[in-house]
Amino acid sequence: MIFVNNFILSQFLGLCSFFGVSTKTENALAMGGAVIFVMLLSSIICYFIYTYFMVPMGIAFAHIIAFILIIAFLVQFLEFFLKKYFPALYNALGIYLPLIVANCSVLGVVILGIQKNYTFAGTVVAGLTGGLGYAMALLIMSGIREKLEIMKVPRSFRGLPIAFIVAALMSFAFLGFVGMIK
Repeated sequence: MIFVNNFILSQFLGLCSFFGVSTKTENALAMGGAVIFVMLLSSIICYFIYTYFMVPMGIAFAHIIAFILIIAFLVQFLEFFLKKYFPALYNALGIYLPLIVANCSVLGVVILGIQKNYTFAGTVVAGLTGGLGYAMALLIMSGIREKLEIMKVPRSFRGLPIAFIVAALMSFAFLGFVGMIK
């Protein structure tokens, strides 16, 4: 999930925070860490709740609602923690921190683990590598966008238009990793 099945560059999930936070490397690094934390913990917690509670009770059909609630709780916890201990980081991430709840890549890694019948170890690896792939894409994009800020870019391409073009080119580059696996 770091290279071949990268949530941003191969599956195009979680693009809102990708474009919103990737303007500065410091913010991208912080958001990457937050997404890794939420992806890993939500994968672990959702695995146990689904496997040992929802399936035996016959309520596995409600897994999406339960997963969203768990992810929302983890993001809320992370938000309170950052606000109390790292207020500058909390302010830098702004609206994008609560948007982790709506980040479809976080929900995607949890649902993927259930659909593919991952073991606990597979779930941990999927959560960790999904978060690492997300963070890596954010860091690469933030580095490129910082360079673009000091370059001469036509006015009509400044900001998001050039960011979309760069993301598309990065996506093509990452699709090359698929050929290395087969």
